[in-house]
Amino acid sequence: MTNKTASKDFVISRVFDAPRELLWRCFTEQERMQQWWGPKGVKLVKSQMDFRVGGTYHYGMQNPDGQLMWGRMIYREISPPERIVFINSFSDETGGLGRHPLAPQWPLQMLSIFTFEDAPGGKTRFTVHWSPYEATAEEQTVFDAGHDSMTMGWSGTLERLEAYLPKAK
Repeated sequence: MTNKTASKDFVISRVFDAPRELLWRCFTEQERMQQWWGPKGVKLVKSQMDFRVGGTYHYGMQNPDGQLMWGRMIYREISPPERIVFINSFSDETGGLGRHPLAPQWPLQMLSIFTFEDAPGGKTRFTVHWSPYEATAEEQTVFDAGHDSMTMGWSGTLERLEAYLPKAK
């Protein structure tokens, strides 16, 4: 199931001051996810979720300069409230597979694993594991060189989630 290529995985983790069940709902309920998903500064212009194995999450983000970027997730494994595995990719407006609009050598598809673990004090440790899926050697090289950029993007996204959590309770 995890047909992944040899590459240096990207991993980022953060502890949130929220119970695991609430954090899980923030990732699995469309109404919640559309409130915070995406890097800082982007506006979500579309959020359509079919949260089940084989289902998709299709979203559109607009950068401050007006550029639109589309993405999709195809869910592979759902183990409430512990783990979500999906294939993530850039997309087009209709949900078809697409290339990164600013980095065409970026891997066409990513294997994404989100884990949710109880932490002391009613908190939750959330971890993202990201790796190229069926990538070419060039795509793997671009991915491996992009860890700093991924850290910035994911940090901004997780900051948006953190800001949303007090409203989510």
